Amino acid sequence: MSAESGSVAAVSRNDVYSFTKPNRDEIVLVAGIGVEGDVHAGVHVRHRSRVKADPTQPNLRQVHLIQAELFGEVARRGYDVSSGGLGENVTTHGLDLLGLPRGTILRFGPEPAEGPGSRAGQVAARAAEVDGRAGQVAAQVAEVDGRVGQVAAQVAEVDGRAGQVAAQVAEVDGRAVQVAAPAAAGGGERDGTAVLGAVFAAADAATLDEPTARAAAAVREAARRDGGDDRRPAVILAGLRNPCAQINGFRAGLLKEVLQKDERGNLVRKAGVMGVVLRGGVIRPGDPVAVELPPGPHGPLERV
Repeated sequence: MSAESGSVAAVSRNDVYSFTKPNRDEIVLVAGIGVEGDVHAGVHVRHRSRVKADPTQPNLRQVHLIQAELFGEVARRGYDVSSGGLGENVTTHGLDLLGLPRGTILRFGPEPAEGPGSRAGQVAARAAEVDGRAGQVAAQVAEVDGRVGQVAAQVAEVDGRAGQVAAQVAEVDGRAVQVAAPAAAGGGERDGTAVLGAVFAAADAATLDEPTARAAAAVREAARRDGGDDRRPAVILAGLRNPCAQINGFRAGLLKEVLQKDERGNLVRKAGVMGVVLRGGVIRPGDPVAVELPPGPHGPLERV
């Protein structure tokens, strides 16, 4: 596998909570939100375990990617897993996702080329169209996020933080629409900090553990590094998926194959990587994936 390039093997999306996600002909990324129509899209955390723990956390898990080579590896141990089976949105081929550092930018589709009639020109036009819809989607997501405030209030009431948490959620959600809508409508920002402003506002307002704080900082730096000239759909890698016991419910015994320990006793998580959408657009099976590494020294992906 390569650390420089690969391709898309499959794309998947589901609008309801389920462990697996059905394959699609294409998915649409929305900057700062996630996969259009996917249950895990949003500014704040969407995974149910994370919502239960703290619904004010930023969503650094907007897109889940897994390298297809994992499925071949577990197949040799007797486990039948296909693309989308572990709930990922993008299945890649030929790309060492787990070995990439946090803050890596993945760009999907052919390299930009002059001319609106070219495939790259069509991709760029579609990306601009999707980015133009980001404000509208962000508003819809923020409306849903308003319901997170109710959940937050119920959770916080138990531990006496109802007013504080509800206020934080309301404040961040209000800023999400204000930041995301004009950034997406403009479409000409010179870096990605504007379009990801709602996510960064959520990160600033929440209490982050150390791995999440490092991931958020890496995403912010990658957004600043982006010049805005490459309009291909893009995802910034934030961290690793943390495999849980639900995997054994899908395939008995599979958890031990994707959550292991190295010779030093450190956990090795192999169930894919999580990222934040930097640029919107369409991703289809067969699209090339280009890797842009952050400047060194590199920090390894950690669980988010």
